[in-house]
Amino acid sequence: MKLTRRTTFSSGHRYWLEDRTPEENRRLFGRWASPYNHGHDYALEATVEGPVNPQTGMVINIKDVDAILHNRIVEKFNLKSINDEVPEFKTLPPSLENLASFIWNKLSDWPGDIQLSRVCLYETPALFTDVTMQGGELKVTLTRVYEFCASHRLHSPDLSENENREVFGKCNNPHGHGHNYELEVTVCGPIDPVTGMMADLEKIDHVVDAEVVDRYDHKHLNIDLPELSGLIPTTEIMTRVIWKRLVGKLPAKLERIMLRETARSSFEYAGEDE
Repeated sequence: MKLTRRTTFSSGHRYWLEDRTPEENRRLFGRWASPYNHGHDYALEATVEGPVNPQTGMVINIKDVDAILHNRIVEKFNLKSINDEVPEFKTLPPSLENLASFIWNKLSDWPGDIQLSRVCLYETPALFTDVTMQGGELKVTLTRVYEFCASHRLHSPDLSENENREVFGKCNNPHGHGHNYELEVTVCGPIDPVTGMMADLEKIDHVVDAEVVDRYDHKHLNIDLPELSGLIPTTEIMTRVIWKRLVGKLPAKLERIMLRETARSSFEYAGEDE
């Protein structure tokens, strides 16, 4: 059984190496390079797993989870300048990847039969990292979230008009309908020891904007996109098409994409049938 608990803390940090020139810092950190701090309201999700205690019906008491998260993480980071007040980050860049890996190590020891399964750290709602243990080694992924608006009509030429209405319902409206899509792009790869980052976010943004967001935003998917010509633009199909547009073009390995059509429906793909 797995249990996930969320907590938050607010911290300031900066991307600036004192032994590098301003020009070198800007080359390393791009528009985030500054000798001055900026802040985030971080959200941390910790997932633990273990057997259900027959006496309590719990994996672990949530009060105990909260105490561990508070004592080991929140007290250490909350309302602190990470570069200046957290000793381990005096020389270690406080990137999201480094912070999440550090938090994993701080939370790796749990009482009894409980084991840490996953750490997810949000720097913003549109940027987060996951840490898991795979094959005895930490695996870190980085996820960036994007939005675009588009319309489509679900209609199959292999079905009759009545069959199309029965299968697709309102989504078969001849004039189409629209969605505010939310796209999660997850990458993985080695973490640069100098920057603490696995990839340049500006380069990820540039590729995703060019290949997906700017291309699909305010478009009719059945009509305006050559790669969807002859296809039924369901979100399942779109997810696979977007994967093909991004794979091999990002500055880190594409791990998965998730496309959310509505608050109730999302679709995930990791190139399984490529």
